[in-house]
Amino acid sequence: MIGSLPPGYRQASRDDAPAMTELVNMAGEGLPLYLWGNMAAEGQSPWDVGRERARRESGSFSYRNTIVRTDAGNVVAALVGYPLDDDPSPADYASMPPMFVPLQQLEDMAPGTWYVNVLASYPEYRGRGYGSGLLSIAEAVAIDQSKSGLSIIVADSNAGARRLYERHGYAEVARREMVKEGWESPGRNWVLLVKPL
Repeated sequence: MIGSLPPGYRQASRDDAPAMTELVNMAGEGLPLYLWGNMAAEGQSPWDVGRERARRESGSFSYRNTIVRTDAGNVVAALVGYPLDDDPSPADYASMPPMFVPLQQLEDMAPGTWYVNVLASYPEYRGRGYGSGLLSIAEAVAIDQSKSGLSIIVADSNAGARRLYERHGYAEVARREMVKEGWESPGRNWVLLVKPL
């Protein structure tokens, strides 16, 4: 992802999958666990599915796209991100599960950006600047990859995360109504935030 990282930050490894899975589910407000539950085979837990996906060599949710912050050797925060195509092919919304359509529509509004897919820390490690540190790393990666900016999608109910992003120069570009199916969330809309570079 990036050649040199500040002390305490490192590229994730496959062994980080358990912590990555927990942090991704926190950032996604339970949506990842809901989706993994729908994907689980007989005898497999949703967490098993999440850990398998984190250990993959490819795909958006992969240890290869993840930077972690450690404290006393333990993963305490994570950033999952990747570049979006400058000129993406039109998405086939009709063939997509309805829950994903608003998210994909928003992502399609930020071509050429570096997408912050997940930013999360365990509750007891919040307020220590780890999120800001990871956002700074994301920006360095975006600049290194000559991207036009950074983008992130948050739930409108996640005021704390939104304040963090806005302090770092992100601003709302668009929003789309959530499609929840069986997933429970206090949010009503997904919000796309972009930071131009």
